[in-house]
Formats: sequence, structure tokens, C-alpha cells
Amino acid sequence: MSAYFITATGTGIGKTLVTAALAYQLGAQGRQVNAIKPLVTGYSPETARESDPAVLLGALGRAPDAAAIAAIAPYRFAAPLAPAMAAKREGRAVDLPALADFCRRERHSDTILLIEGVGGVMVPLGGTHTVLDWIVAAGAPAILVTGSYLGTLSHTLTAIEVLRRRGVTLAGLVVSATADSGVSLAETANLLRELTQAQVIEVPRIAGPEAWRRVPDLTALVAG
Repeated sequence: MSAYFITATGTGIGKTLVTAALAYQLGAQGRQVNAIKPLVTGYSPETARESDPAVLLGALGRAPDAAAIAAIAPYRFAAPLAPAMAAKREGRAVDLPALADFCRRERHSDTILLIEGVGGVMVPLGGTHTVLDWIVAAGAPAILVTGSYLGTLSHTLTAIEVLRRRGVTLAGLVVSATADSGVSLAETANLLRELTQAQVIEVPRIAGPEAWRRVPDLTALVAG
């Protein structure tokens, strides 16, 4: 089956919530699904059960123990920074070919694979590489998560433009409500539909444990 790369216009937009919700919803439909977050920054073993990989494992119905986290998130860095900066602090580097190879190895013909990226589309991985290069190397359509804050229209259109220029198929947009924003979620989503002709799904602000259980249906973003 297919793989999808969940990326965003920036950090803290809602990629993990969207990825976890999709994993949960597809599983509830009886479809075979796996979710991975190969590259993580701001990771600490002491708070591993609250980490993004742990959220994905919970949505998949798996216990977030150390082995399970390592299996879906092999590249983990402590500093909550862009990967290029976080890796440099540890005297390490992000190996893009290895990262892409991991994603390819996780693809199986009977399973929908959800690949959650890190930060936004153009976040530096190291050297001249960005998340965009990772998306291209993974060879998967992108689901772009954006917010409802002032400025999101420019950020979203810019992200879509660079994705399309590199030949990445846009599977759809998810507009995730930004906390304390004075901008209307519905108006933002409607204008993005007009401007992009893309499939757009709105996600209201959802907080609390297992928030992924309460996200509107996103499965229309996944074909097949």
C-alpha cells in the first residue's frame, strides 16, 4: 500500500496530532497502518512516555516502551532545536540517505505507512539538506499541516509551492486551529480551498490525553 509524509509549515503546528489521528482512524476501519517519526529533537528518556513517538505508539495501540520508541524513531536528539543544530551539539550529523533508507524499509505492500517529519518543510537537516529533500527521497505524497494564525496563508502557499516545484504530490491540507488566534479557522480553510484547489480538512483545537481520538475524520486524505 501507500506511504504518506506528514509535514507542516512550522513547528508546533499539529503534525503529531494529525499523524496519530490518522493512524487511529485507519486502524479503526480495519486497515493495516504503521506510523513512524524517524527523526526527533527535544527527546529525553526521562520524559519518553510524553514524546511524539509515544503518542504515535498509543494511537497504534502499542506500549511506548524504549524498544518500541527506538523502532519507530531511530534518530533522536536531546536539544529542542532544528535537527542540524541539535545534531551538531552532540557531535553528530543527520544522514539523509540513511534516513530515507529507513523510511523505505518500513514500507510494506499490505500496510499504509505514515511518516511524520520534523518541524516545517524547509527545516535544515544538516549541510544543504532540508526536510524537503527528505520528503523527495522518501518518495511519498505529502499531507501538509498548517495553522489558523495570522500569516498562515503566506506560509502555506510558500510550502505548497516548494513541494510542487520538487515534484511532491500534495495529498491534502489539514488546517489545525491555533490557540488564542483571532483568525477564523473556517475562513482560513475556505480561502485555502479556493487558492490551492486542494482537499482541505479543518481540525478544531483539541487538548487533553489521547486527543487523537477526538479529531475529525481525516481518512479521506489517504487513497486506497
